Amino acid sequence: MKPVLLLASCVVLMLGACRWQSPRYPVAPVELSGATLRDNALLGLDPEGVATLFTAALKDSGRFEQKGAEAPREERPWRMTLDVPFTREVLKDGDPRSFAEVGANLVLERFGGSLPQRYELVGLGEAPVEEDSPAGRQMAMRTALTNVLRQVTESAVMQLTALDRSDEALVLDLKATDSRVREFSLRTLAERQHPAAAPLLIDRLKEATDAETVRRTMGSLVEMKARVAVPVLIDLARGRDLGFVQEIVFAVGEIGGPEAEAYLYTMAQGHDAPAVQAAAQQALDTLYASRKHSPAEARGPGRAD
Repeated sequence: MKPVLLLASCVVLMLGACRWQSPRYPVAPVELSGATLRDNALLGLDPEGVATLFTAALKDSGRFEQKGAEAPREERPWRMTLDVPFTREVLKDGDPRSFAEVGANLVLERFGGSLPQRYELVGLGEAPVEEDSPAGRQMAMRTALTNVLRQVTESAVMQLTALDRSDEALVLDLKATDSRVREFSLRTLAERQHPAAAPLLIDRLKEATDAETVRRTMGSLVEMKARVAVPVLIDLARGRDLGFVQEIVFAVGEIGGPEAEAYLYTMAQGHDAPAVQAAAQQALDTLYASRKHSPAEARGPGRAD
């Protein structure tokens, strides 16, 4: 009997540990935004129907707890805003069928603490159109919608789980096989200004091909004041349009440091475009002002790379 009792005790302890490791996150009722959900014949669902599907996905995950307007303030529920930017039908190479695709953007926001929190999650759901008819297309589109709602729900769990993890655990998660786990771990480490995040963000900056990824990565490096990123940003400005160069000028100014200061001085004095000269001078003036009022800068060359 003793081995059986010991096994039962282990099972109870394991179940208790699982419950401890899987907290339930309080969420306010889902809000919807965007025009795609209004009068969408491809889906055949009104916004309330989509909200119902998403609420069901949150419930099925077992990780969210719905809170109404009367929820105590100390619980700080997460506010979720769902946007479905597009529904479309596409063809794929080598497949005679068409595919329904539905995109989703989910914004998580929480207020009331020392700082507001905001995270944006993106998903793409798809499903093959098995029947070449209006009903078949609508069925595929709704399946794609269900898939993307499940996808952003899983991403929300991963993002909120990352916020609860220690720096040491997040650094280990950077080597996870799941790319989403790596992404949310990196995002959280960057938000905490952990030094392990800077090299990975710089690698992403070098490899990024779309403007949105570049801007998001630049923003993370600016928040970290990662001076090691300054030469990479300077290289990134070469051959770019003037508007983007101005963005980089301000980013370099926000990061600061001797290399940033030298770059801004050169741009302010010698760039061909007056708009870039003015932006560089403005960033340089801001940098000088912040250094004058910063005790850390007054003591020495600033924070370590």
